[in-house]
Amino acid sequence: MSHTKPEAGASASPPAPAAVSFWQAFRFWLQLGFISFGGPAGQIAIMHEELVVRRRWISERRFLHALNYCMVLPGPEAQQLATYIGWLMHRTLGGIVAGALFVLPSLLILIGLSWLYFAHGESPLLAGLFYGIKPAVTAIVVQAAHRIGSRALKNNWLWGIAAAAFVAIFALNVPFPLIVLAAALIGYLGGKRWPAVFRTGGGHGRAGVSHGPALIDDDMPTPVHARFCWRRLALVIASGVLLWALPMAVLTLVYGWSHTLTQMGWFFTKAALLTFGGAYAVLPYVYQGAVVHYGWLSPVQMIDGLALGETTPGPLIMVVAFVGFAGGYSQAFFGADNAVLAGAVAACLVTWFTFLPSFLFILAGGPLVESTHDELSFTAPLTAITAAVVGVILNLALFFAWHVLWPHGIAAQPDWSALLIALGALLALFRFRCGVMPVIAVCALAGLLLRLFLPS
Repeated sequence: MSHTKPEAGASASPPAPAAVSFWQAFRFWLQLGFISFGGPAGQIAIMHEELVVRRRWISERRFLHALNYCMVLPGPEAQQLATYIGWLMHRTLGGIVAGALFVLPSLLILIGLSWLYFAHGESPLLAGLFYGIKPAVTAIVVQAAHRIGSRALKNNWLWGIAAAAFVAIFALNVPFPLIVLAAALIGYLGGKRWPAVFRTGGGHGRAGVSHGPALIDDDMPTPVHARFCWRRLALVIASGVLLWALPMAVLTLVYGWSHTLTQMGWFFTKAALLTFGGAYAVLPYVYQGAVVHYGWLSPVQMIDGLALGETTPGPLIMVVAFVGFAGGYSQAFFGADNAVLAGAVAACLVTWFTFLPSFLFILAGGPLVESTHDELSFTAPLTAITAAVVGVILNLALFFAWHVLWPHGIAAQPDWSALLIALGALLALFRFRCGVMPVIAVCALAGLLLRLFLPS
């Protein structure tokens, strides 16, 4: 008996995966909400491994096509990608469930940690942990600036935009929205005059890779619910506007326009529309509004909030829930005995207004994206905005370094212990390429030991 030897590199194609019910998908999205650590890059990697490689719910090309669309939107791209795939698989309800479960575990965890922080933050244990975490966060923001800059700043023009954005926000205190608008205008005009300068290369992987047949495969016709329809588009937009306008109207009528809750709703609506480049890009805007303008929390509390956001699952922009909790807790607008309730309500309200636009972008724009499976091109304005974001994030890194490493002012001696932890974190991130969570854990332990054995 003779056996035909398979060609080198050839392998039998695996069978097509079985159909996935709504509740099977529900369990996966719930699990993802609790394990989505590592920021957007880590979260997208988890979804790719689970949905494309292991479960084969969606093909490589369709996954990357959806991701490219999410990358050009303001808002958390990983959460939007989950919403998109959930919508493609199980219609509108599937998209809402996937996006909501990506956020809800993080919201509940952050409300609990925020209460612990404000109620017991002065305890030696928590104070020591935060003492080590804050220098680590400073190093992580530096790494974010380097990571985005190495990908976005491909020529001298884009370096110039990044430098101008840094000077504008650092030296001139220009509001972040104006920086975004100016960068978009430069990109729009420059793209017409010098298209090669503002043309980005690459993508997010090779769309030709195949891991076997998928439920949502390359040649699968667009599902009926995902086909473009003007009536459906109008319905989605009207529903989104209503879901925004009704809470704002109730808050304004019940509490007035100047009340903390009403102003939070308005402020974080604007923040949600300005998060080009991810959470690190919008944090300076949140700082300008929440710390400087409204005074909902202090600069040190803002840094602590980012530290909590780094150590919890879900999108990093969930740090806004901490900001909301801080504002509600400090204002105690339900009475001094109900400060925790005020904080929890504010955190939920802030989360609603921050993430509502993301759902609207996917449910309204998804059918337009599905009308073609060609790769989306990045626009020149977005290229310029991304370059400006690098300068803004660098400013954020300096802001953190100033408050963490020179707590008594730049003219005073630095906090040598905090500086040592920050340098160790930078070495671990850049030289040894350690993950964010191990770096935070080790730095937190170092901070606790230093506070216990070398109290200031």
